[in-house]
Amino acid sequence: MLTTLRNIVQEVSSASDLQVALQVIVQRVRGAMKTEVCSVYLYDPEKTSYTLMASEGLNASSVGQVTLAHCQGLVGQVGQREEPINLEDAAAHPNFHYIRETGEERFTSFLGVPIIHHRKNLGVLVVQQIEQRRFDEHEEAFLITMSAQLAGVIAHAQATGSINNVSSSSSAPRIVRFRGSAGATGVAIGDAVVITPPADLGAVPEQACQDTDAEIALLDGALAAVRKEMRETAERLADRLPAEEQALFDVYLRMLDDRALGQEIRDRIRAGSWAQGALRQVIDEHIRNFEMMDDHYLRERAADVRDLGRRVLSYLQEGVQAQVRYPRNTILISEELSPVMLGEVPQDALAGLVSVRGSGNSHVAILARALGVPTVMGVVDLPFHKLAGKKLIVDGNLGLVYSSPAQELLDYYTEVLEEENQFSKGLEATRDLPCETPDNYRIPLWVNTGLMTDTIRSLDRGAEGVGLYRTEVPFMVRDRFPSESEQEKIYRHQLESFAPRPVTMRTLDIGGDKSLNYFPIKEDNPFLGWRGIRVTLDHPEIFLVQVRAMLKASVGLDNLRIMLPMISSIFEVEEAQHLIHRAHAEVLAEGLAVAKPPVGVMVEVPAAVYIVRNLARRVDFLSIGSNDLIQYLLAVDRNNPRVSDLYHSFHPAVLHALQKVVDDAHKEGKTVSICGEMAGDPAAAVLLMAIGFDMLSMSAVNLLKVKWVLRRIGMNKAKQILAQLMKYDSAPVIRNALELALCKEGVGKVLGIKSRRFFGG
Repeated sequence: MLTTLRNIVQEVSSASDLQVALQVIVQRVRGAMKTEVCSVYLYDPEKTSYTLMASEGLNASSVGQVTLAHCQGLVGQVGQREEPINLEDAAAHPNFHYIRETGEERFTSFLGVPIIHHRKNLGVLVVQQIEQRRFDEHEEAFLITMSAQLAGVIAHAQATGSINNVSSSSSAPRIVRFRGSAGATGVAIGDAVVITPPADLGAVPEQACQDTDAEIALLDGALAAVRKEMRETAERLADRLPAEEQALFDVYLRMLDDRALGQEIRDRIRAGSWAQGALRQVIDEHIRNFEMMDDHYLRERAADVRDLGRRVLSYLQEGVQAQVRYPRNTILISEELSPVMLGEVPQDALAGLVSVRGSGNSHVAILARALGVPTVMGVVDLPFHKLAGKKLIVDGNLGLVYSSPAQELLDYYTEVLEEENQFSKGLEATRDLPCETPDNYRIPLWVNTGLMTDTIRSLDRGAEGVGLYRTEVPFMVRDRFPSESEQEKIYRHQLESFAPRPVTMRTLDIGGDKSLNYFPIKEDNPFLGWRGIRVTLDHPEIFLVQVRAMLKASVGLDNLRIMLPMISSIFEVEEAQHLIHRAHAEVLAEGLAVAKPPVGVMVEVPAAVYIVRNLARRVDFLSIGSNDLIQYLLAVDRNNPRVSDLYHSFHPAVLHALQKVVDDAHKEGKTVSICGEMAGDPAAAVLLMAIGFDMLSMSAVNLLKVKWVLRRIGMNKAKQILAQLMKYDSAPVIRNALELALCKEGVGKVLGIKSRRFFGG
């Protein structure tokens, strides 16, 4: 049966369109199960009805004509209950509905299974038989497996718009939505340009080397050509990216160096393989090594190696690079986008990015954020190879992609874009104004930084300080640990840029979804493993060098604050404080006059929530890392599109945890801030202010929006809204109630409420 299943799946996958696929399913399933009838009913959510779309055994004239209400007959019952119905005498069932046109009166046995994709009912797959019997468990399991395969086919057909031609008489296309992970914020509307790999490494055969010198010469020429391509791409992006982001291309060039991949490939050639085969062997080995790693950031490096291998292979095969036409509003799509692909698009043509693989931590996402290009990563169910030339909407705020959108949806998002552009222009007027409510409550707005572009944007938007400087970014774009002097220069630039405003530098936070290719961390569960302060306390030589660099960088500025990540115990704070004191003494011994900076901790582990008062007695300030705290509280990987619907900033447990941290910190006389995506959400910011946070720290792109809202909502009104919301026990209810309240206060347009509510975002 397994072989039969594989054969059917392969045939369905190669079908030219949905109708052909449905016909293959009903023909092959009927034959495999040796039944008289196999039929597919597709559900139309707009009409709330099922249509018989394919059948082997029922009257052919009834296909496309017979419809059933959403709860009518046995088919309706299967869809409504979302579970199989297996009957030996279908007519005896109280919900049996006889349809004369189908000619099904001869058939007694009935087995129907729902076709479900991401919790959505797409239809029902049915088999029927003249003989009165109950289908056995193996047959039922087989049909359930087939329905799961069919669900993916139907979902892909929805994405390409072809389902409208076979399942609905309506001329209006359906709204088809795919969910991924937000890579870079913003909304884009444009035409899809699908980029495929320049060559197929998997198709390279094994072949003996006939002329070693000639093969090595071919390889050297291919490597030189790709290196030239890399440099040209880097030059095209030079005026759009600061030096820190351009370092990504330096990493690629080093990988292609004669002492790196190049040497490994030459060794394989000398061992007897031809150049293409040697390239495939080396690239495959590196890809396997990376993909076996549990660390998310390291797994992303497999995509970089694969892309480089394909490019080298294309030159080895002397393939002519196809000229790609980029329309004015290009939505660039690939199974695995690479920074090089991004750099090949003209600056004025690129509107958005969509990648089937990857996450917000990939190099592409980092570059997209630096360039301000709306991006969605990890759209695992997107049939990207069928989308070329189709109209797409990319919602980088919510991690959504809409394919072949209806005019109504386009109109809404066009309006959102126009309003956003106009609103953004109006926001500039608030840049130099304080964040002060109508009833004179003052709350500072700080920013999160890491890339040099973050600094520029932050200063342009009137940031009052840095609540989180991610020091791991300079570590991640290098192939070794940066030296103390290198770190000092980087930190000095950050401190000088914001002086006299405070800059909160988080000590090296690697592990979990962030790692260094030269310092791999391989664990079964990296998010609950060796990360953050746990790594640096185990490696005091790394911690001390970094703290000394911070202290030296702050000489004469005195605006440094040091923050410790991933704190879960008092012991970690005390040990870190001891090392900071030691580093401070060492800097003083060098003759540098620098004051010991304030030291704080990040509350991002549930355990820390319950020891806040003890932590507050040992540090100068606290800051909540909302992204990780929510992730750990709800046991949801925020980068996993499969469970992203469960990640709720407004979950009651989250709100109560935030309130507890603020109350306990204030009892000890210590300030507490919050950084992360929640702080940059204008609606959430109203609640955070009411909860009592002393400052909010966010991405610079959100700062003016948050300020605009808070300058229009009084503190007393915010507290009234919070008090009401704390009575609710559902995150969606809390979000909707909050948005309704803010609309009544006249600030709804900054929240994008209209499109989100109408289209289920």
